Amino acid sequence: MTTPPTPSPTPVPHMTPDQFREVGRRVVDWIADYMDRVKGLPVRAGVEPGQVASMLPGHAPAKGEGWDTILADLERVVLPGITHWQSPRFFGYFPCNTTGPAILADMVSSALNAQGMMWSTSPAVTEIETRVLDWLADILGLPDKFRSDAQTTRDGRTLRGGGVIQGTASESSLVCLLAARARAARALPGLSIDAMTVYTSTQAHSSIAKDARVAGIAERNLRLVPTRADFSMDPDALARMMREDTERGLTPVFVCATVGTTSSGAIDPVRAIGTICRERGAWLHVDAAYAGAASVCPEFRPVLNDGLDLADSYVFNPHKWLLTTFDCSTLWVESREAIIDALSITPEYLRNAASDAGSVIDYRDWQIPLGRRFRSLKLWFVLRHYGVEGLRSYIREHVRLGELLEGLVDADDRFERPADRCLSLVTFRLKGADARSKALMERVNATREAFLSHTVLPDPETSESRYTIRMAIGAVGVGEEDIRRTWAIIAREAGNV
Repeated sequence: MTTPPTPSPTPVPHMTPDQFREVGRRVVDWIADYMDRVKGLPVRAGVEPGQVASMLPGHAPAKGEGWDTILADLERVVLPGITHWQSPRFFGYFPCNTTGPAILADMVSSALNAQGMMWSTSPAVTEIETRVLDWLADILGLPDKFRSDAQTTRDGRTLRGGGVIQGTASESSLVCLLAARARAARALPGLSIDAMTVYTSTQAHSSIAKDARVAGIAERNLRLVPTRADFSMDPDALARMMREDTERGLTPVFVCATVGTTSSGAIDPVRAIGTICRERGAWLHVDAAYAGAASVCPEFRPVLNDGLDLADSYVFNPHKWLLTTFDCSTLWVESREAIIDALSITPEYLRNAASDAGSVIDYRDWQIPLGRRFRSLKLWFVLRHYGVEGLRSYIREHVRLGELLEGLVDADDRFERPADRCLSLVTFRLKGADARSKALMERVNATREAFLSHTVLPDPETSESRYTIRMAIGAVGVGEEDIRRTWAIIAREAGNV
């Protein structure tokens, strides 16, 4: 086959190191200025659907543009369409922290652009991740079995623990569900996936239902366990549902307990749930995506960490409330073999001496994708910059602000709190019809001076749903003045609904 001659290439406009330095300094200055001025920006984006896209041409430029034009569009195009998660008055969802050390680490990670799928592809990517997650397990007071150097024995088997960074808690729970599915199939040869059942509470994150769907668990085999008056999972109901499923010939394989639910911050009774899981041979996964960060403070561990010695896996998100840029979700498992057995596939082109000898960790076998970024670098930078005491001071201040807000709500007899405060999450509503609370939240958000979100919580007495406003304190720069200013807006607008 003949091909036409290749035309002479035109020069590719790569940035020179000097050009990169010049533009890079401008970008760093823009980032630093943004971090300083975000407190004065409207919290909520002020654009209509399609407005941002309308500012972009229909086709990519044929020739490269100048950096003056590109950087100017950060102000013209990007910022008007951003809801500022870093604003000190962003309270709508659990926080999505970013800080200087984490941003700098992300820049270095992007420059190295290492593909850390295996130890052999970049040893530093793997070994720093392993060591930093051991550090973090210690900082949180997690059971020793989750460390990379731990070995425990269960049912006559030796289990090796360890931690891994995933993109999100949703990915972490999916990985653990796949491991639970594979473990059950090995223990009971011939067990059909159609006979496997999965359990979580009615207040758990919706990602568990999605994970079950992705893992091939039939929707009819997903059990949403009722909750108690405090919105935590009812262990008696769990035990009954598992028993009834077993009597029908089904096999319980996976239970997800939540430490700090999204709607109310409820904390499931992990120890009671873990005891039931051990009796049934089901995998216990603990999702502490938000609240787990507070375990850096020893005073919160008796509640947050109770029962973790019975868990097969545990996840929390440093990218929520521990000063580390998204994405960084830390997952620990008691048995790395359970994860690897479920996910490892090794084609010839990935074989190497270190992996074949079993002397290294290949994190590609601990996750869904093959490729992975150098995410541990930002966690490493954050831990080294702040130190354990800095992290504790950060969390304690936010919990104090939560207590302040709780007092402001309780002092205004127009409001009620459907759920107890969880750390820095406070839920409240106007007494009376749901429409009043809904109108209040919409009026507050319309000011763009603060951003709140809502949930629906059942009334323990009537089981009727109640529209409830959530105020999640956790932005890096939030202070007492932001709480009082936001409450003043809420109190003012409450008089108009």
